This record gives sequence, structure tokens and C-alpha cells, in this order.
Amino acid sequence: MQDDRNSNLVNYTFRPSLLMTLATLVMLALCIKLGLWQYNKAESKQALQTQLNKRLTEPPVALPEKITDLEAWRYRRVKFAGIYNTSYQVLLDNQVENTVAGYHVLTPMQVEGSSSYVLVDRGWIPGAADRKVPLVSAPQGRQEVGGDIGLPSAKFFTLEAPPSTDGKWQPVWQNMDMQRYAKAVPFAVQPFVVRLAPQSAAGGFVRNWPRPAENIGMHIGYAYQWFGFALTLLVIYIVLNVKKVER
Repeated sequence: MQDDRNSNLVNYTFRPSLLMTLATLVMLALCIKLGLWQYNKAESKQALQTQLNKRLTEPPVALPEKITDLEAWRYRRVKFAGIYNTSYQVLLDNQVENTVAGYHVLTPMQVEGSSSYVLVDRGWIPGAADRKVPLVSAPQGRQEVGGDIGLPSAKFFTLEAPPSTDGKWQPVWQNMDMQRYAKAVPFAVQPFVVRLAPQSAAGGFVRNWPRPAENIGMHIGYAYQWFGFALTLLVIYIVLNVKKVER
């Protein structure tokens, strides 16, 4: 019986070609890398959600003259007063609210008692069907602002045209590029955005601020898909290269 079992074992051999092995290794590495990338994005968003939950329990503090450690101030609730300047207002395009496309309105405000400005995200407005740029005003005079600090991403892909050189302000932007904004305006501006609190009366619009954890399930699902592709590829590689030996 033992001899028969051993005889059956040697009837098959594993003989992969070099080209197939290299191709499989490359694809396996790619699938695993993409899976880890999606998983790390989910973990990063969960960490941001934890940070946001903590900040929501803290009372608002006065906005300091200058913030050096931006990450330490992410989502921190602040309060200050100032005057809006709509001349350098930004309408952030491709913002969706309840399946309706529109803009986020970011208006610079000169902080009271300071020469520097802060961009205040006043919330979402719907876009016109003909894509005509809306004219958005701001309340005049001194306004008291309450909100939390947001840090726009510095990593994004854009096909947006370069800034105009004719001196005319371009209000519609595809991404909130803080470095570009700081270079484009004639005043000093803080490198963050204050998201206007829903209860604030300082000229806000729709303010359903997204939560970092909203898409965690999607990233986890994508990660499992990529890991599944890697496992499937490995099984196919083994099956295709196990060959029966003619005796």
C-alpha cells in the first residue's frame, strides 16, 4: 500500500517557466501593495475620526496669532472675530450634497487685531444647471466666527489651468491648494481652513461636514478584493504549473 501511495505522488511535477514565475511575482506584489494601501487608508481615516471625536468634546479656544504645529490643531474648535473680504473668495468646485453638485464657499477673513487672514469655509451652495459661476456675497462688518480647523490635502491630481496672469481673480478652483492661494493673494494667510460651525450665524450655508470614517468600509472592501486577487493568482499559478508525468 505504501509503495502505491508513493507511486501516485511522483506522477505529478511542478515545472513553472521563468517568464510565468516573474510575471506572477510582479502581479502578486502589485495586488498585495494595493491591498495594503487601501487598508492603510482605512486605518488613517479611523485615526482621524478618533481625533475628531476627541476634539468635539473640547470647548472652543481663541484662535492664536500663529500656528506652527498644524497637525496638533486639526479639528480643534476655535473662535475669533473679523471682517470678510470677498474679493479673493474661492468657490471649490465638484462638491456634492445629497447627490446635487455645487460649491464650497471659502471666504478670507481678516482676523480682528491682526494683519493676517484666515480662510473660512462657509459651507455648500448648489451649482447652476448652466454652470454659470454664482455671485456669493458675505455679511458686512464685524463677524464672530466659531468653527473647527481643517487641513486641506496637499496631495491631489489636477488638470486645472494655471493661475491667470492678467490680474483678474479666478474664483472657481478644483482643489484647495493653500500654497497656491498664499502666493495669489496680496495678504498673509494662515495655512489652514476654518470650517464654520453649523450653529454659527456668520454668513454660513449648508454645513454637513463629512466625517473621516464615512468611507472606511469601502477601503476595507477594496483591500480584501486585492488580497483575494493575489490569492486567486497564486492558486492559478500553481494549478497551471503542476503537470502529470507520463510513466
